[in-house]
Formats: sequence, C-alpha cells, structure tokens
Amino acid sequence: MDFDLTDEQRLLKDSVDRLVADRYTFAQRKKYLAEPTGYAPAVWAEYAELGLLGLPFEETLGGFGGGPVETMIVMEAFGRGLVLEPFFATIILGGGLLRRAGSPALRGALVPQITAGKLRLAFAHIERHSRYDLHDVTTTARREGGAWVLNGAKSVVLHGDVADKLLVTARTAGAQRDRDGVGLFLVDANTPGLSRRGYPTQDGTRAAEITLAGVRAEECLGESALPAIEHVVDEAIAALCAEAVGTMQVMNETTLEYLKTRKQFGRTIGSFQVLQHRAVDMLAALEQARGMAMFATVMSAEDNPVERRKAISAAKVQIGRSGRLIGQEAVQLHGGIGMTAEYSVGHYFKRMTVIDAMYGDADTHLSRLAALGGLFGHAA
Repeated sequence: MDFDLTDEQRLLKDSVDRLVADRYTFAQRKKYLAEPTGYAPAVWAEYAELGLLGLPFEETLGGFGGGPVETMIVMEAFGRGLVLEPFFATIILGGGLLRRAGSPALRGALVPQITAGKLRLAFAHIERHSRYDLHDVTTTARREGGAWVLNGAKSVVLHGDVADKLLVTARTAGAQRDRDGVGLFLVDANTPGLSRRGYPTQDGTRAAEITLAGVRAEECLGESALPAIEHVVDEAIAALCAEAVGTMQVMNETTLEYLKTRKQFGRTIGSFQVLQHRAVDMLAALEQARGMAMFATVMSAEDNPVERRKAISAAKVQIGRSGRLIGQEAVQLHGGIGMTAEYSVGHYFKRMTVIDAMYGDADTHLSRLAALGGLFGHAA
C-alpha cells in the first residue's frame, strides 16, 4: 500500500505544522486555557483563513474537498500541539454527520458558516448509562404538530458549552437499546428548554452536560440514523488515532531529549543501557501506533461496516496500548518533574489517556474485535 503524500497533501502538512509550531508553544497553550471559551478564538479564525474548517466538505460549498488522509495530517499535527479549539467536535463529528445524514439544502445552509468560522457544532449523544453503546438512547423525540419535541439529557458533550448548534440523538421508536429508531436532530443552542453546564475535562478541553425539556428541533436528519452515526464515529476514532500518534511523538521526542541532557553520576542518563532499552521500547510502540493509525485512516472510508469496525477496533487497541506504554515511560524517565503541571509531558499523557477512553478504550475494542472473529476472521 502506498502511503506517500501527494504534493497537495504535503503542502497541507507543511501549513498545519507551521501553524501549530507558531501558535501552540506550551506557554501559549496555558494562555488559551484561560480564555472564557477554553480555546483561542483568534486561532480558530486562522483555521478558517487557511481553509482547515472546510477540510471534509465539498468544494462547491466552499470546502477543501479533503478525505481521511487529509484529516489524518491535520489531527496528527493537532496532537503534537495539544490543540484546544473545537475542530474535532465541529468538523469531524458535526461535519461528518452533516455529510452523511444532512440534506443538500441543510449542508448548503450550514457549511459556508462552518468554513467561515462562524458556526460551531457539537454532537450530543452520550447518556450517563450508555457508556460505549451508540444504540443505547433514552432521550425521546415525539411529533407535536409539524415539529419534533425532545426530552432527555446528554453527558460529556464535547465543546457543548460553546456550540452554536447541537446535533442531538433521540429515540423516535423502539426500546432503549433497539438499533432502529435512533433519530438525529439539529437544535439551536439557545432554544427554550435547553440548558447546559460547561466544565473542563481532565485534559483541559471543554465539555457540557445538557438537559432537554420540551426542546423543539430545527430539523430531523433521520428518524433512524444509527448507521450514519456509527460510520461518523468510526471516522472520528480514526481521527483520534492520528491525534494520538502526534501526542505520542512529542512525548517520545521530549523524553529522548531529556535522556541526552540530564546528568547523573557524572554522565548523561541516556548513556545507561537499561534506559536506552526503554527508549527503544517507546519508539517501537510509537511506530506500531503510527502503522495502525494509517490503517484506520484508510479503512474509515470502507462502506462494509463489519470490515470497517474490525480495522477501527484493532487500531484503537494498539493506540491505547502504545499510548499507555509511552506515557508511563515518559513520566517515569523524567522523574518527579514529569508529574508537575509546569512541565508538558504530564499534559500530553492526560490527553493520551482521554483519547484512549473516547468511544471505547483498548479493552472494550479488544472485546469487540474478538466478537467479530478477529481482524482477519469471521464472527462466530
């Protein structure tokens, strides 16, 4: 398989790498965290100017027309910078749902606003009891006249506290865990009956708890939209795998630099063979993760849901395992400084830990992969 980038992809990579290097030093990131939104609006505007906010959308709507590889390039760079802006929530999740479930008229109305940086989206799906099961939905949607009215609650809605519009799942038919009847609705964040409580997550990004009490939806994107939702979540996991590779790469590079400069017993600690072995283990884990992230990127466009999920789960397993090994080694090899808030390594490990938990941790995806018969097998 050819993993060489095209000229256009290399230009995108160079542009994003420069932007992250210029705007996301560790000190700058601390300032962005103190913003009321939890990120830098000025940097968000730069994403719009560069065309990053149009990455997955068709060019006829002002988008970039990019695919999974372009998403991988951007997300890996964002992982290296520990980027805080709601790119994942708005473009990967929200944009993905618009592409796969939204009507041409809806995309025509919303995509230009998104690409201009004027509209932020959030995907309100997780409920407190549902854990990693996308079909476990108790929020209800009922017809009232010509509109849909939503009642329920959503948890850990990524950047839900700053979103202008929400894409909300609600049950239109069936029981709590039925696969049929999971609808998808567009809701304005200022609609009467909708309340939200924002908070910082463990890695410094933002999320919200959202309550819906008689909330009227703007539009229904599908009364049984679970297949589209599952495909978008698989694409989102592939994007997270790419981000995780960028995060692990920085932890690996920072640790190597520390081993080369920190002295103990009159010599650099990197000269001790046992620490060299641990550094090699970190590099091997990083390359394993990189290979599986590329595999997930390619397979995220697969229309066969079983084959796609096998690949995505296999990648998530490796990302989780590699991330834990690299994060733990990075903190341990730095000694006490690796645990402090003033040093970057601990922050990267926090983000890596959160990525592992999102949409199913390594153990969850290992179980799913086994139930599907393994990466190259068949379900029993």
